[in-house]
Amino acid sequence: MPQAIFYDYWRSSAAYRVRIALKMKGVDYETRQVNVLESEQKSDEYRALNPQGLVPMLEIDGHRLTQSLAILNYLDVRFPTQPLIPASAAERAHVVAMSMLIACDIHPINNLRVLKYLKSELGHSQEEVDAWYVHWITEGLRPLEDMAAPRAGKFLFRDAPTAADICLVPQLYNARRFNVPLDDYPTLMRAEENANRLEAFAAAHPDRQEIPQ
Repeated sequence: MPQAIFYDYWRSSAAYRVRIALKMKGVDYETRQVNVLESEQKSDEYRALNPQGLVPMLEIDGHRLTQSLAILNYLDVRFPTQPLIPASAAERAHVVAMSMLIACDIHPINNLRVLKYLKSELGHSQEEVDAWYVHWITEGLRPLEDMAAPRAGKFLFRDAPTAADICLVPQLYNARRFNVPLDDYPTLMRAEENANRLEAFAAAHPDRQEIPQ
C-alpha cells in the first residue's frame, strides 16, 4: 500500500513542488488527477475533502494536507533526511523568504483562476493577460536573483537543494510557457540546471505525469 494519496494536476506549479518533495523524501504515493481545466477541483466531491477547492492535497498519516508550502513543511518534519529547510534560524528564514517570494508573491496573481478572471470576467484580451503575467513574474524574479546570489552555490542556497529550489523550478517552467526572458537571472538559471539533473526534479516534471483526457 502507498504511504500517501496525492491529489495532483500535472501542470499545476504548486502540485509540481509537492511532487518534487515527495520524490526527494522517498515517499511512496498514489496519484489522483484532478482536472483543473474541467473544474473538477470545484466539485462537491472534491470540496468535501478540501473546502478550498484547489490542488494540491496530500492524504498522509490520517491527515488531509493542503497548501504546498505547508505540505513541504510537514514532509520535512515527518521525513527529516535530506532536509528542505536549514536548521539555523537565520538560514531557515532566508530559504523560507525565497520560497514565499515565489509561492506567495509571484504565483497567486498569475494562477490560472486569476488569468481566467482577467479574460472572462474583466474582458481583457489574451495579449493583455500575457503582459500581466510577464510583468508580475519579472517583478518577482529580479529581487529573487538579488536575494539568492550572495549565498547561492550550486543551488539557491549553497550546494544542496532546498524548498526554495523546489519552488523555483516549477515557476521557471511556467515562465518559459509565457516566453518570459530569463537571461538576466544567472543565479536562478544555475540553480535550475543543477536541480533538473536530480532524478527527484526530473521525475516530477509535468511532461512525465499522467495527463487527464
